Amino acid sequence: MIDLNLLDTEGINENSRKIDQLSTYEVLETINDEDQKVAAVIRENLGSIEAAVEAIFKKVKNGGRLIYIGAGTSGRLGVLDASECPPTYGVSKELVQGIIAGGVEALQSAIEGAEDVEQGALEDLKAIGFSEKDALVGLAASGRTPYVRSAIVYANELGAVTASVSCVKNAVISEVAQYPIEAVVGPEVITGSTRMKAGTAQKLILNMISTTIMVKLGKVYGNLMVDVRATNEKLKVRAKRIIEMTTDLTGEEAVALFLESGESVKVAILMNKTGLSREEAEVLLDHYDGKIRKAIENYESKVRVQ
Repeated sequence: MIDLNLLDTEGINENSRKIDQLSTYEVLETINDEDQKVAAVIRENLGSIEAAVEAIFKKVKNGGRLIYIGAGTSGRLGVLDASECPPTYGVSKELVQGIIAGGVEALQSAIEGAEDVEQGALEDLKAIGFSEKDALVGLAASGRTPYVRSAIVYANELGAVTASVSCVKNAVISEVAQYPIEAVVGPEVITGSTRMKAGTAQKLILNMISTTIMVKLGKVYGNLMVDVRATNEKLKVRAKRIIEMTTDLTGEEAVALFLESGESVKVAILMNKTGLSREEAEVLLDHYDGKIRKAIENYESKVRVQ
């Protein structure tokens, strides 16, 4: 039997005890006051997040994948973060994946019992060919979800990197994860509703993990998403704007160069900065693992030497 009194996420929030008696504005103010505490808690965990990111990056850099796994809100947040990576950074949908207990149906409908099925996690990981090359991040606000714990244990046995994100002290999953992160945000405004502060904390941490890894992979130039996939009109405009911002080209010239580059913002910028052809720029970029700044700097240094 689970003793909910032992979980930080199940505590009673004294600041919202009378929330059902408050005006609309006061309810909103109460929620906002509690939300402001989340960022401060995460800042206290930056060291733990850094350790996890460094370990995950080593796996990804060597051809591995980043896999999030969770149940309920935690699982949905993992799927959300993973699904945003391909359009934002031009990576394959396999590189960052989210697995949720209960499968796709659980994204829209609560399948509460799925989080207790330990074998389900193993089957889900085996279904995607999870191996020692990969990194697994287990997500559980309560820090005890059996589905998530069993996934981490299995990943450890394979030799993969494992991290965990929970919102309680001394979480069960922290005991098995190599890189545990515990963002203890305290009792929720509505007792036990971990889609609120706990969910916000997990979302912010996942943003940090995936974004930092993409930066380290060279998916940005400055703070611009130069590997963006122009799959719709908005993204095509964004691609043109990025080229304009990083070159001296006019809008029309940026569009022309974008098309000439094979609709690759990164290649277009490199062509403009170096005077290379599309094919030459692609080769240079590949030589420097897609890191455009390094490609430009090394090309310029060679030109100066010559």
